[in-house]
Amino acid sequence: MSETFDLLHPKVKKLATDRFVSATSIQKKAIPTILSGKNTLVISGTGMGKTESVMLPLLSKLASEDHQPIALLYLTPLKALNRDMLDRLVWWSNKLDLEIGVRHGDTTPAQRKVQVEYPPHILISTPEQIQSMLSGKHLRKILSNVKYIVIDEVHELADSKRGIQLTLGLERLKLLCGSPQIISLSATVGSPKEVANFFGCEKIIDVASEKKFSIKVKSPYPTREDSILAEKIFVGDSVAARLRVMHDLIKNHTSTLTFTNTRTESEILSSRFRKIDPELKQEIHHSSLSKRVREKTEKDFKSRKIKSIICTSSLQLGIDIGSIDMVIQNQSPREVTQAVQRFGRSGHSIKKLSKGIIISSEGDDLFESAIIARKVLANKLEPLHFHTKSYDVLSHQIIGIANDEYKINLKKIFSIIKSAYPYKNLSWKEFIKVLDVMNKIRLIWIRKGGSLERDFSGEEIININTENIPQKESEKFTLTRGRKAITYYFENLSTIPDNRNYLIIDSTSQKSIGTLDENFVAEHSETGSTFIVRGMPWRVISVEGDKVFVEPSSSIESAVPAWKGEMIPVPFEIAQEVGKLRRKIYNITNERSEQAKEQSIISIKEKYPIDNTVLKKMKMIFKAQGKKPFADEKTIVLERYADYVIVNSCLGARVNETLANYISAIISASTGAVVLCKTDPYRMVFQKTNFSEIKNVLEDTKPEDLEIVLEHSLRRSSLFKNRFLKVAKRFGILRRGADLRKMDPRRLMNVYLDTPVHEESLKEVFTEKLDLEKSKEIISMIQKNKIKLIESEISPIGEYGLRYELRDISRPDRPEKEILRVFKTRLISTKQRLVCVNCGDWDQTYFVRDLPKIPRCPKCSSRLIGIVHPHATESKSIIKKWMEGKHISIEQQKKLAVMKATSDVLITYARKGAFVLAGRGVGPVAAKRILRRFNDTEAHLMKEILKEERAWLANKKYWT
Repeated sequence: MSETFDLLHPKVKKLATDRFVSATSIQKKAIPTILSGKNTLVISGTGMGKTESVMLPLLSKLASEDHQPIALLYLTPLKALNRDMLDRLVWWSNKLDLEIGVRHGDTTPAQRKVQVEYPPHILISTPEQIQSMLSGKHLRKILSNVKYIVIDEVHELADSKRGIQLTLGLERLKLLCGSPQIISLSATVGSPKEVANFFGCEKIIDVASEKKFSIKVKSPYPTREDSILAEKIFVGDSVAARLRVMHDLIKNHTSTLTFTNTRTESEILSSRFRKIDPELKQEIHHSSLSKRVREKTEKDFKSRKIKSIICTSSLQLGIDIGSIDMVIQNQSPREVTQAVQRFGRSGHSIKKLSKGIIISSEGDDLFESAIIARKVLANKLEPLHFHTKSYDVLSHQIIGIANDEYKINLKKIFSIIKSAYPYKNLSWKEFIKVLDVMNKIRLIWIRKGGSLERDFSGEEIININTENIPQKESEKFTLTRGRKAITYYFENLSTIPDNRNYLIIDSTSQKSIGTLDENFVAEHSETGSTFIVRGMPWRVISVEGDKVFVEPSSSIESAVPAWKGEMIPVPFEIAQEVGKLRRKIYNITNERSEQAKEQSIISIKEKYPIDNTVLKKMKMIFKAQGKKPFADEKTIVLERYADYVIVNSCLGARVNETLANYISAIISASTGAVVLCKTDPYRMVFQKTNFSEIKNVLEDTKPEDLEIVLEHSLRRSSLFKNRFLKVAKRFGILRRGADLRKMDPRRLMNVYLDTPVHEESLKEVFTEKLDLEKSKEIISMIQKNKIKLIESEISPIGEYGLRYELRDISRPDRPEKEILRVFKTRLISTKQRLVCVNCGDWDQTYFVRDLPKIPRCPKCSSRLIGIVHPHATESKSIIKKWMEGKHISIEQQKKLAVMKATSDVLITYARKGAFVLAGRGVGPVAAKRILRRFNDTEAHLMKEILKEERAWLANKKYWT
């Protein structure tokens, strides 16, 4: 029996000793601390018993004292975690005669009513639901009983605006219930002290390093069988090799999670596995799928009806989906924190290893994967990037405070806000500027003096500015909410953007190729504009409802699709170590002494968990590189390729993005030409510039100018515009669900220039996408010659960035032959219903490919065969009525006319006519026009049909 369990209430102690052999290390440390009443941050690896380390002492407290419900709030960032936690805690609650409930966005009104009338002792909920509950009259009374608050998966909240909002919500909650004990917990926290401060935890208990991992990086060479497989599933040989290895791993393990970095990758990977092995029991799981689909997948996986789930980050949190004995990561997970969360899903118990394999691709991915694997084993996590003083969240919470207390003065509001850690440095001036925006859009009213119960006619409604309300007189000013404040508050309970997605349809194949974010569609939806999706350029033909119809394009100067933003940014520290590892591999490749070479190889394999193939591929890169210079942590190499300049720089996603925008802005301003730029974690690629211009910016400009230049240049970027629209929604300037295509964002941005709306949009970009301070440091190091700039012609490493990482601006055009092949496949796979216009006694549905060369009625032998939609089963009856001289409606007359016209096409052109009529929007008149012109090749014919389709798609929205 564990001495730790002796500290618990006798009932809880008995349950704990019956359930566990002994207390885990985290339980031994956390239970006494939490029992003492300290606000605590608990960090422990997945499967180490951290949930019990928190809940056992809190259950002991609930069992020891007569607490009124709701006594304990358990907050998780996902609804799925709510359901999972309910399942895990209901056993304990039943044994201790404690009521437990769950409340989230899917909780029904009937269930919510029961929770108000008969509140549970323990309520599992989300941060957003607390915002809603704080505004309920009866729920506020119940919340006044809260004594303990648990915040699970705290790393998911601390570096987001959800976390900022929660800190203010907790301060409002404390006004009701006093000072509840707050416990935060997570498996991965890269900045423990900052996270502890963020949620007011005074004690940190961290045993994450005790979690043991077994990780290997693999990158197979393709075999002959892989080449055969590649042809079968339409991928490259190296991709087929990786798929084969992943498939074998899934087959040879009981339960496997296969993680990808994006939803698109998950979909593609799952579809390829289905082609490789239709019998493989695997499903897909990501945030764009419906709740019902995700829940079924989780349930089937837990009951072992399926062997593997192909997933994104949607399954990397602590949802219990059964025993997992292997985690596969397709390519680098890009962050150590992501990797720890994902690999931690396997071996979900105290004594088991968490097993994982990274299946790496080529080039940079090999080095990045090796470094992340090393850092996972060493438990070296990245620091978090925190938002501070978020003005849009502040606006929302001011309304929340006004809901909590109808008559409240500005001094008290400011005091509540300042007590939340992220707002500790908020100035009075900043506070007033936010109120000014809220006042102008009529979310609030502010009055000086008087009583709100009296007639307001004698009171002054003021326009707020810093001169009007000095802080020392803040008690004299009273704030009340405006009419639309309640609607605004509940529409913005979540800080997560309500992005509307549009389906992209390839008009040549009529197949969906992905989705686009509404902000992107608002920016790039004009007919003729181009963008990149799945590495290919596409031209917009039309936007109809929630669909964007496109065709393949030859443009390489195309916009980047909005969903590319979901890629996790590779941190500076990872990219720097990639540079160091490059240099080590280069030294091995050029080492003359075999003994020294062997010793270096042993050293690398001891440090990095890679197999021989990965090391061999790394060495091959530098054999191909030869004597050409390459970027490492101390060297930046500028290379030329056609009209591109590739700046090879191992600086990570955020620093490269910052410097690229800065360089582009400076050169554009000085030359008057628009300099195009794109980045990855190891390169910046520029178009319409040269070596000397880039070097001049890096060597001659002052680091302190960086922020001023970027603030000015970002205002014109689509990145800033998209952020501005999201911030405007959170402020209540735009309604949630507003159609962004029906407004002029530039005009709105000008209205709110130099206001907190504009400032917050910039802050969000700088916090989430850029790294200003590190970029200043890099420029300073370049100017002090601590980082060298070297010029060179294109090298294999630089070319890799063009061929793979930045294929959207340099990938060869999609071959016309391939486009026409896909288009022909669609046409001959189109279903058509043939009907005899002569007798009206026969109709039959065919695929175009199966049509007889000369269609003829089997009943009357007539060639008067019309073509109608495959579901137009009423066609025969229309013909019969017409033949018998019966009345037919105007609509039926139109259908009859089409049948006659299409039969005329088939009489003249036979099956070729049906082929042309299979084109979308290609009617009899257009078909005849095309066929009259057709006197060349099949390719020429298909081009004409495709041209007619494009015209129809572009113009059909104007037809009535």
